[in-house]
Amino acid sequence: MAVEFKDYYTTLGVSRGASDEEIKKAFRKLARQYHPDVAKDKQTAEEKFKEINEAYEVLGHPENRKKYDTLGANWKQGTGFQPPPGWQQSGGGAGGRRTRRTQTPGGEDYEFHFGGTGFSDFFEQFFSRQGSGGGVPGGAEAADDSASSYTQRGSDVEGEISVSIDEVFRGSIRSVSFQRINSRTGETETHRFKVRIPAGVQDGQLIRVAGKGETGSGGAAAGDLYLRVRLAAHPDFQVQGSDLVADLDLAPWEAVLGTTVSVKTLEGSVNVRIPAGTNPGQQLRVRNQGLPRGQSGERGDLFVKLAVKLPDSLTPAERELWEQLAKTSSFRPR
Repeated sequence: MAVEFKDYYTTLGVSRGASDEEIKKAFRKLARQYHPDVAKDKQTAEEKFKEINEAYEVLGHPENRKKYDTLGANWKQGTGFQPPPGWQQSGGGAGGRRTRRTQTPGGEDYEFHFGGTGFSDFFEQFFSRQGSGGGVPGGAEAADDSASSYTQRGSDVEGEISVSIDEVFRGSIRSVSFQRINSRTGETETHRFKVRIPAGVQDGQLIRVAGKGETGSGGAAAGDLYLRVRLAAHPDFQVQGSDLVADLDLAPWEAVLGTTVSVKTLEGSVNVRIPAGTNPGQQLRVRNQGLPRGQSGERGDLFVKLAVKLPDSLTPAERELWEQLAKTSSFRPR
C-alpha cells in the first residue's frame, strides 16, 4: 500500500552523505531542544520529538540506514510513495501496516493500522521488527469448519510501540488506536483504548492487551493485541538492560589531576568524583541511578563513560604552557 514517504535526513537536518557521528550529533542536539521536559510548547515538542526519534531509529542504525537508502530515486516522492520493485526482498521490514489472510469462511484480507504508538505508517510498513501474528504467544484456536457451524478464536495481532526512557522509569498510560480494514470492501473497524506501560519494561518486551486482536468467528472470543516495546533513543543515556550509560567529557588536566563533576541523572544530578590518572574509556559506576528492574522495586546503575577532549585551538600563552609541559614531563606514552 502506498504511504507518505518520510525524509529522515531532512528531519535531522543532515545530508544524505552525513557520517554516523554527524547523524548522532544532530539527533542529540534536536532531541535536547525538543524534549518535552524542557520545551515551552509541550504538545508541539512531543510530536517533533517523536519524529526525531523515528528518524534516528532508522539513520542511527547502519542496517536500517542501508535499507532506507536502497529506496533509491523514489525517495523524493511524497504521498503515494511506492518502494522500487524487489525492495522488500532486499531487506525491507515486514511492517506495522500489515496485510494478512484470516481463517474466516470468506477468507478475507485485512490490514491493521496503529495510532498513538509513536511511529508513522511509513516506519511501521518498512522498518517494523515483527510482522502481524508472528512471534506472539497464543494464536488461533482450532476451527469447526462444518457447514452448519464455524467458530474460531480471533487471531492475535502484533504491533510496535515506541517507549521513552522516562516512561520506562516512571511508567505511563498511553492512548492507542487500532484499525482493522477489509482490503476488499474497505469496511473499517476502529478501536481506541488505554495501554499501561509498566515501569521497568525492556526493549523487545511484549505488552499484552487482552481481547483487542482480531474478532472471533461464530461467537468465539477475540484475539489479543501484543505491542512490542521499542525503546526510543535518548540524547544523554544509552540503555543496557536496567543500567544506563552516559558519556562524560574531561579536559586533559581533569583526567590527570582528578576532579568532581556534576552528572545528569533521570531525577536531577549527582556529583561524581573523577580519580587522578583516569584513562579514556574508563567507566565509573553510580549505584541505583539506572532504570527499575521490573516490578522488584530495585534499580539498575548509571555508568559514566569517560572521554578526554583536546582543545581545538590554542592561544599563544596556552601553547607556551603545553610546550613547557612537553619539555619537563617525564611521561612517555610509547
